[in-house]
Amino acid sequence: MRFSDQPTLFDGAGARKYLCGSEVPRFLAAAQRADPATSVFCALLAFTGCRLSEALAVTPAQLDAETGRVTFRTLKRRRLMHRAVPVPPELMQALRRIARAQPQDAPLWRWCRQTAWRRVKRVMDAADIAGTHAVPKGLRHGFGVANAEQNVPMGTTQKWLGHAKLETTAIYQQAVGREEHAFARRLWRSWGS
Repeated sequence: MRFSDQPTLFDGAGARKYLCGSEVPRFLAAAQRADPATSVFCALLAFTGCRLSEALAVTPAQLDAETGRVTFRTLKRRRLMHRAVPVPPELMQALRRIARAQPQDAPLWRWCRQTAWRRVKRVMDAADIAGTHAVPKGLRHGFGVANAEQNVPMGTTQKWLGHAKLETTAIYQQAVGREEHAFARRLWRSWGS
């Protein structure tokens, strides 16, 4: 892959395509004010970095309460792959409440992609998040960036996001906000600023 062909976290105009650390808590707070199904769906996207379609495909059978993980069928792979991503206990409880009324092999949400996208977008609007990044994929990118900021090993982030190549996961290292500022402050101090 040529450098110019690599994915980037910025659009053609230079705007970021990911939610930053201050936006995710606002998004989650706005999601809690939405209806229960939308609230849990939004939390699942934020806490796992899954794709919209991956979240829509989750069934009760994919909730592992014993290990606190949700198993996703990884999209964008040539062969069938699954990955298990840990979630906070409160989110697992909320997922299990939704799952109680569903057959084990039925999706938790019976929405089409467009309905799910619109619900997430309404929560973004309620959280006063606007711009290129104020879409479901912005949560996925934000999850990857947050992993980099918290020094989660790249191999773990790769597994959680379902990337086939570590090079794809490495793009999240480009946007390490807090650490980048700390590096810059050390540089500025060395110059007497």
